[in-house]
Amino acid sequence: MTEQKTATAPDRRYRRSATGRGGGGAVYGLGFIGALVYYIQQAGGFWVGVLGVLKALVWPAFLVYDVLKHLAG
Repeated sequence: MTEQKTATAPDRRYRRSATGRGGGGAVYGLGFIGALVYYIQQAGGFWVGVLGVLKALVWPAFLVYDVLKHLAG
């Protein structure tokens, strides 16, 4: 005897509305460009500029660290 699947309502856990998608990516992208410009301007040499590019990729970590440091102290 085979097991027959019953028709059920679609699983709502995986459904998301189309509104509000991509907002975080835009904020990260603008922040990346701003951080990249800042770190490149502050660079005194080539390798410091390369380090600035790497720092620009992880700018949210620096932001959260500084916010938590100011809240704790």
